[in-house]
Amino acid sequence: MGFFGFGSAPTACALIFAVILSLHGPCFALAEAPGEAKELYIVYLGKRQHEDADLVTASHHTMLASVLGSEELASELIVYSYKHGFSGFSAMLTESQAKNIRGLPGVVNVWMNQMHNVLTTRSWDFMGLPYNQTNGLLAHAKMGDGIIIGVIDSGIWPESPSFDDTGYAPPAAKWKGICQSGMSFRAKSCNKKIIGARWYADDFNKSQLEAAGEFLSPRDFDGHGTHVASTAAGSVVHNVSFYGLASGVAQGGAPKAHIAVYKACWSIGCSEAAIFKAIDDAIHDGVDILSLSILSPTGHAPAFHAVVKGIPVIYAAGNNGPYTQTVNSVAPWLLTVAASTMDRLFPTCVTLGDGQKLVGQSLFVATRKANQFHKLKLYYNDMCNLTIANSTNVKGNIIICFNLNADFITTQLVELAKVVVKSGGKGFIFTQRSSDRLATWQFQALTIPIVSVDLEVAFKIHQYFSTTQSPLVKVSPSQTTTGRGIPAPKMAAFSSRGPSFIYPTVLKPDIAAPGVNILAAAPQVGIYKELGLPYFFNSGTSMACPHVSGIVALLKSLHPDWSPAALKSAIMTTANITDNNGLPLVADATPNKIADPFDYGAGFVNPTKASDPGLVYDINPSDYQMLFKCMIGSDMNSSCTTFESSLFHLNLPSIAIPNLKTSQTISRTVTNVGQPDAVYKAFLQPPAGVDMLVKPKMLVFDKNTRSQCFKVTFKAKRKFQGDYTFGSLAWHDGSSHWVRIPIAVRVVIEDFYSTCGLSRHPHHTGDTGGDATVVFFPLPPPSLPRCRLSRRWQSRATAGTVAAGLRPARARWPGELAGWRRWQTVRIRVRPAGSGGVALGDGAEWWWRQLVVRGGDEQGRRRWKPPPRSTPFWLDLVGLTPATTGGGEEAVAATVARAA
Repeated sequence: MGFFGFGSAPTACALIFAVILSLHGPCFALAEAPGEAKELYIVYLGKRQHEDADLVTASHHTMLASVLGSEELASELIVYSYKHGFSGFSAMLTESQAKNIRGLPGVVNVWMNQMHNVLTTRSWDFMGLPYNQTNGLLAHAKMGDGIIIGVIDSGIWPESPSFDDTGYAPPAAKWKGICQSGMSFRAKSCNKKIIGARWYADDFNKSQLEAAGEFLSPRDFDGHGTHVASTAAGSVVHNVSFYGLASGVAQGGAPKAHIAVYKACWSIGCSEAAIFKAIDDAIHDGVDILSLSILSPTGHAPAFHAVVKGIPVIYAAGNNGPYTQTVNSVAPWLLTVAASTMDRLFPTCVTLGDGQKLVGQSLFVATRKANQFHKLKLYYNDMCNLTIANSTNVKGNIIICFNLNADFITTQLVELAKVVVKSGGKGFIFTQRSSDRLATWQFQALTIPIVSVDLEVAFKIHQYFSTTQSPLVKVSPSQTTTGRGIPAPKMAAFSSRGPSFIYPTVLKPDIAAPGVNILAAAPQVGIYKELGLPYFFNSGTSMACPHVSGIVALLKSLHPDWSPAALKSAIMTTANITDNNGLPLVADATPNKIADPFDYGAGFVNPTKASDPGLVYDINPSDYQMLFKCMIGSDMNSSCTTFESSLFHLNLPSIAIPNLKTSQTISRTVTNVGQPDAVYKAFLQPPAGVDMLVKPKMLVFDKNTRSQCFKVTFKAKRKFQGDYTFGSLAWHDGSSHWVRIPIAVRVVIEDFYSTCGLSRHPHHTGDTGGDATVVFFPLPPPSLPRCRLSRRWQSRATAGTVAAGLRPARARWPGELAGWRRWQTVRIRVRPAGSGGVALGDGAEWWWRQLVVRGGDEQGRRRWKPPPRSTPFWLDLVGLTPATTGGGEEAVAATVARAA
């Protein structure tokens, strides 16, 4: 039986499908309803059923024609056909047409296209990979020579010195990629460094892109793609700096690796449909690694297919920290990267009129305007806003914004800096607990000093201002400082944190790498050209991601037979959890705290140790398949009810237990990739409140025994409703190998999880044909807590009033909403009116972005009561008709949800 589809023989599959369409075609053909707007939908079909890509595309046209009634129209409406790594297509469809396609045999899922956002002279030295290394990983791996890194981003500026191909050999014969020409980009724009380039704009209005200054080609307009590509695999370039700051040698992690460019991101964002197509093409072209500094698309389907084919996929963790449960890219087959600082700062001297010398952080390089005293004007808290542009206090003065309550929002600071420059200000000083966003106003800092100071320094400035009749201040040019005197790394405040609320049994992020104030290549267009900046600073997990991609390239060069899981394991199990001074890693937050695995995953990447990990936690790609089918909703059989248990025992180099009630035993297998004869002993660091026992406590390897299984049992010391605590398990061979995995455990009280309620919020409704209504939120309302129901649960729900005058709206599968997928076929059991509402419950913890509510009669007020025990249910929204809720209807709910 094929992984997805009707049978093992492609010809039989095609024949069966053709017969089905011939029998049902007239019923499936769907005229466009009057007034229905077309949107771009992604139709995912799973594993392709033909080796011939043309046949795959033809099957897409046939399928769509069965709904539209015309092959010609189908060909016109298909935007992208996914035919290499997996099967599917994206097409311009109405909602009703998309619904009809969803019911076709062989269709795994259908959802509306979404837009996603894009998320080094010192960093490689800091990680122990200087360009002139003669006897280390960089040398042993031949600088990644021959490895092909696929970068899916905003394109590339091929003329940058970072992409010079002097001394490069052509790519291996396996390479099938192309150099797609376009605006200001010809086929010869590629070379032996940039060996391929494609661009994807068929789902955009190209005239609007062109009007915005975009290049309709692989050429980069934004700068993001050029920056990340040069970070991952940029050639060695000497004497690089930002007007003298951060001076040194620019290089990528794998300076001799090839780069394949896939431009799926534009100034308005990254289309999910285009990302799917880019990954599909990259699999076909023959890339060795995929690097995506963007939010991961819904479902992770293309990345899954890449990993199955042996291609590691590295994703950015997201920039929504320091808040918990914000981590993105959480599928277990992805390598998810958090961002940290490195041992480099840009101290800037701020001198007050009374002689006090204080230190802030800036990228101020305009020496002609430095070291001059100017009047100081101070604004408190909310007074520091864009209205200062109308004040006469700005021109000729240095402005300080003093906020004791919280950090200023970064976008607010950028706009304020622009206002100060435009209004003739001589400088802008602001309070900020972290300086990890200096890169954001680097361009304004070329004109006037833009200085970040901490609260202690700000308070001294405030005291001086308050006690001086005519306060003065001057700012000196910024300097560059590196070394052990700067505790590093430190987790960046913006880096998204775990745990994953989608898959809490998968510990995320996986690893941390430098992502703060990274200097890398710039395109020569726009502000970069205007200011003469061949290299610029940027910060984000977008910058951390290509660091790991470059390291993976080195490891793959050194160990070409390692699987994506083995490469991931080597990176995670050898990571550092202490800084350059041997102290525990710190996480920037409010306040700062000792970092934990939800900040950094396994720790800060150590490339040299990763090249010789001793043991690896390997995973056969087939082990992912059942999990993948459950995640995307293609398999609704009983195996999905054991999904959480399967995740527990997936051979990941980490362990996360989100609901330890009494005890839980987890199994893992390690494979020896070091010396054949080795003995490893277990070293345990149990999470607080938890006992840990590992069996066996010693693993013995020889030439005949390369893999060993062990089990770890966790027992709660007492019953309490706890938060996550952290620990680790390490295997040590008595020599140089410490194989460490992070552990996160939360102890919970049996029969208790949470209380949920429904807020007053406009929503879509769909009639279930009785005394219940299904309510959907395109996004969860802020006032609605995310609640979970465990295997045995108690929950209370409160009444809320449904807003009057709601427009009729068809209830939709969550798969049509951003980031959410059909998880498991579930049914609503509607009890007789007045008997206690809708029975909810499920054997696993999971989420939908939806509410099941009571109501619909004239009695005005209803309260939902949970059943006495967990009751299975399922929800089938196919065929629901529009419904309107009237004023005065009461709705109560408990949420149960699962995100993809």
